[in-house]
Amino acid sequence: MKEELLSILDELEGRRILVLGDVVADIYLQGTISRISREAPVLVLEQQKEIIVAGGAANVVNNIATLGGSVFAVGLLGHDSGGEGLKEVLQKNGAHIEGLLTDEARPTISKTRIIAGGRATVSQQIVRVDKECHEPLTEAHEKELLKYIKSVLPQMQGIVLSDYGSGTVTPKLRKALIKYAREHGIPTMVDSRYDVKSFKGIGYVKQNDAELAAAVGRDLPDEEAVIEAAQELLAELSAEGVLVTRGELGMILVEKDGAVHVIPVSDKSEVYDVSGAGDTCVATVILALAAGISPEKAAELSNIASGIAVRKLGTATVSVEELRRAVER
Repeated sequence: MKEELLSILDELEGRRILVLGDVVADIYLQGTISRISREAPVLVLEQQKEIIVAGGAANVVNNIATLGGSVFAVGLLGHDSGGEGLKEVLQKNGAHIEGLLTDEARPTISKTRIIAGGRATVSQQIVRVDKECHEPLTEAHEKELLKYIKSVLPQMQGIVLSDYGSGTVTPKLRKALIKYAREHGIPTMVDSRYDVKSFKGIGYVKQNDAELAAAVGRDLPDEEAVIEAAQELLAELSAEGVLVTRGELGMILVEKDGAVHVIPVSDKSEVYDVSGAGDTCVATVILALAAGISPEKAAELSNIASGIAVRKLGTATVSVEELRRAVER
């Protein structure tokens, strides 16, 4: 098995993947508490640095890039520091960002975490400030995104729809991508937080167990219930497969032909932070599927990659070198 997974890694290199979705700037403002304010009984943070990290669909893009793929990001940014910071982060890893349009009327979706700490204290998150526009995409921006998508689609070997509920994946864009992929035999994968049932005709679906429970409208207390729910969603969407991530319980892949694969976690030790691990999972699976790897082997490889991501704080990427070392272990 080890040799087979190692050989798969070589196949991921250069696979061309399009990612459409809600790009998010994860912003970390770090500093030390200097005093209590005279204006109100609140702490004053002396800011020392600001870090911008790719989140949401941008984290999927970043992971595909660090795993060796050639990735084309499609989405909407605001004309602000969050948007500029995201473009810089993605370009640094070699992602194509021509499909990231700037909308002067809306902010970049951002999650700003204010972190306080010092040399003698533990760094802690004080508050998180979210910024988002709830207005739907304008018709003009939707047309511009569709124009870009159509221009690059003939080159693509895989497609990801990363839907965090912020409206970038409109019905028109969703249907156009799924239709094209079906007609041309291109593997597709959706990761949708709130509206997975609207992605009829998609190839593969990634859900965590809580999202799947919400999608089917009932609790999923055990493995059997998760498998049954995944099969139900598979049938409803006419999909090729449903991959359910279950944290420390591993993953379950249900395929169209009736095959069920229960994949235990690769390493239960040192789980620091699960945020972003789902994006790593999606990135690994779509690269493997684009390379013609079987869904079962793609899921096994993504399980190992996700195991690396959860041992890092915040949304994190996994490099192909890290994944190779983990497979060898």
